[in-house]
Amino acid sequence: MKLTDYLNEHLSLTNDMSRLLDDLFETTALPKGYELLAEGSKSKKFFYLESGLMRLYYLKEGKDITHFFLNESSIYTPIENVFFNEYYPFNLVLLEDSVIRSIDFSVLEPYVDKDPQLQRLSRFLAVSAIRQLSDQLYSIKFQTAQERYKILLQNYPGILLRVPLGHIASYLGITQQTLSVIRAEYGKS
Repeated sequence: MKLTDYLNEHLSLTNDMSRLLDDLFETTALPKGYELLAEGSKSKKFFYLESGLMRLYYLKEGKDITHFFLNESSIYTPIENVFFNEYYPFNLVLLEDSVIRSIDFSVLEPYVDKDPQLQRLSRFLAVSAIRQLSDQLYSIKFQTAQERYKILLQNYPGILLRVPLGHIASYLGITQQTLSVIRAEYGKS
């Protein structure tokens, strides 16, 4: 979905504001494997994924752990950098050739400060991020691996064809062997 379509779906922007935002956001086609953000960076980029798939991950004791995936029509900004001026604790990498729209938050912020519609978008994005983290915490604490797998398939249709199974297993908090067993069982039901 194009950025302007996404914004118009979630907001009632004037044509002038929609055109302005479309002009402000840079469009870049990037290859699979491209690292948008690296652990320790101070980037304050605001990203919109028009097409493709991204993975947010971190390294713990040398182990690569998937935090979450972002698919088409997703917005992402490193909140640690933008709002807390801290170093970024994750890595953000493209899992497919992708089209990214981006802008430095310092360029976007004056418009957000002045426009009530963009302020609503900011609240919507903040609440969405809180909801995603809340859902993730709930799933880790209260759901079985099978339940997490089923929700993954609902939230990311076709992900098994787009993402290496090792990334999916680490996202679910299980081994690849356990994932294989769950996939076999899920296919029988």
